[in-house]
Amino acid sequence: MDIEIAPGKRARQAFSFDDIAIVPSRRTRNPEDVSTAWQIDAYKFDIPMMAAPMDSVVSPDTAIAIGKLGGLGVLNLEGLWTRYDDPRIPLGEIASMPDKHATRRMQEIYSAPIRPELIKERIKTIRDAGVTVAASLSPQRTAELHKAVIDAGVDIFVIRGTTVSAEHVGNDESALNLKKFIYELDVPVIVGGVATSTGALHLMRAGAAGVLVGFGGGAAHTTRKVLGIEVPMASAVAEVAAARREYLDESGGRYVHVIADGSVGRSGDIAKAIACGADAVMMGSPLAKAVEAPGLGWHWGSEAHHQELPRGERVNVGTVGSIEEILLGPSHTSDGSMNLFGALRRAMATSGYSDVKAFQRVEVIIHGA
Repeated sequence: MDIEIAPGKRARQAFSFDDIAIVPSRRTRNPEDVSTAWQIDAYKFDIPMMAAPMDSVVSPDTAIAIGKLGGLGVLNLEGLWTRYDDPRIPLGEIASMPDKHATRRMQEIYSAPIRPELIKERIKTIRDAGVTVAASLSPQRTAELHKAVIDAGVDIFVIRGTTVSAEHVGNDESALNLKKFIYELDVPVIVGGVATSTGALHLMRAGAAGVLVGFGGGAAHTTRKVLGIEVPMASAVAEVAAARREYLDESGGRYVHVIADGSVGRSGDIAKAIACGADAVMMGSPLAKAVEAPGLGWHWGSEAHHQELPRGERVNVGTVGSIEEILLGPSHTSDGSMNLFGALRRAMATSGYSDVKAFQRVEVIIHGA
C-alpha cells in the first residue's frame, strides 16, 4: 500500500517478521512426519539453513560440524582464516578488546593480505571431512580470487555483499560482469543481497542458483543508521518470492532458491521466513552463540571492519549451548534461541504441512490488522 508522506513523495508500507504471525490450518501432523529437507542443485541438506560467512560464526571446524548436522556452513574467504596461519590469535584479541578501540583495531587486523594458498588449505580441510563445501567472496574480490576458489574444489560459491546487482555501473572496466561470470563457472552460485523484485529478477536472469534476500537487518549491522538502507524482511522475502514465480514462467521452469539473509534470530523467524516464500535461511547471530563459535561469544561481520566506512559493529551475544543444541536441540531456553529446526518442524506440523515447499503456502496475518 502506497502512502503519501508529502506532496510528490510516496512511500510503501512494509512489514518485518515481528509484524506478522502464522495462522494454523484445520489440519495438523505429527512432527516426526514432517521433513525440513532442502536441496539446491545436486546438494541435499536435512535442514534449510546456511551459516553466514562471518568470522565469528564459521571456521573450517564449525563448517564441518554444521555440515554433519545437516546444514551448510559458508566460509568467508576474505576473513581471518585466509589472512593468518593461526587466526585464533586475532580472534582472541577481537573478543577481548575494549569497545572504544574495537573498530580501529579490527581495521588493522583485517588489513593483512589474503593468501591464495590459505584459501586452498581451508577449503581442503572442509572437503576432506566429507561435507559440502561452500565459500564466500564479496563482489569486489570475486574477479580477483574466484579461480583460486574453484581450483580448490568449492561445491557452492556465494557472492555476498550489502547490495549486489547484475548491473554495476562504473567509469572503469573492473566491475564484475555477473552474468558472464556465472555462466563461465561449473558450480552453483548464490548471490545477494537484494530486497526488491527488480533486483532479484536481474540476479535470476544472470544465472544465480539462489538469491540472498536482505541487507541492513542483521544483528551486527548498522547499515540502516549509516546508509539509511533497509527493507523489512517479511515484505522483502515475499516480494522476491513473487519475482521467483514470475521468473519461473519466464524461463520455462528454472527454479531459483530464495534465501532469507538477515533478521533471522529466533526459531519463529525461520518459520515466518519460509511462510513468506523462502526456501532456506542464512543465519549469523544464533550460531555465534554456540560454545564452538570462533567469535568466543562475540559477533561481527565484514562490514564492521570496512577500511573506509564501517557499517557494522562487534556485538556481545554470549553463549547458550552447542551448535547441535542450537540447531537440533534439546533446548534449555524458552526464547526460541535453541532447537531452531525442531521448532520449525513443530510449526510446520501444527499448520499441517509436510515439507518446506508446501509450508510456503501457509496463511500469515499482520498483527493488529
